[in-house]
Amino acid sequence: MTPDDIPDAGTLRPEQLGTYFALMEAVSLLQRAVEQQLQTEGDLSYVQFQLLARLADAGQPLTMTDLADGVVYSRSGLTHQAGLLAKAGLITRGPSPQDQRATMVTLTDEGLARVGRVLPGHIDITRRLLFAPLTADDVDALGSIMTRVRNHMRQQPDSTARGRRTAPKHSRSAAPSE
Repeated sequence: MTPDDIPDAGTLRPEQLGTYFALMEAVSLLQRAVEQQLQTEGDLSYVQFQLLARLADAGQPLTMTDLADGVVYSRSGLTHQAGLLAKAGLITRGPSPQDQRATMVTLTDEGLARVGRVLPGHIDITRRLLFAPLTADDVDALGSIMTRVRNHMRQQPDSTARGRRTAPKHSRSAAPSE
């Protein structure tokens, strides 16, 4: 197949294509490094870390729905990951006192300790790989652009994060801006 054989469904300008490939490669490199660090230092997947970090940041129990906000993962997959965390003693799950249909998730002391154990390495990787080559103005611009892109993607009818239209609250400790 040659480039002439590909149907023209519209094209990307060279700078758009370059930006797309640079973004995808950067995300892949960062994700691989983060996942390796979390697995090595905490025996955690990235999704499990997201759940524990959101609970730690909240400082109180959250519903599964609250935890799902901002995590791009299927509901059944998220339930499975929460089950693994509960089995490991890192969280507990139980019915909500306000709504018996809702499941409340509570971070255990062991779960909080696990977050404390992996967070320094997570921050180090994020600083070294993502923020080291950027100025403060670059970080502000990148944050603004990526927030706009993320919000646009969430508005799409086929989005895997459909229904989660608002930006989740992120902890400064889990996402350093230096």
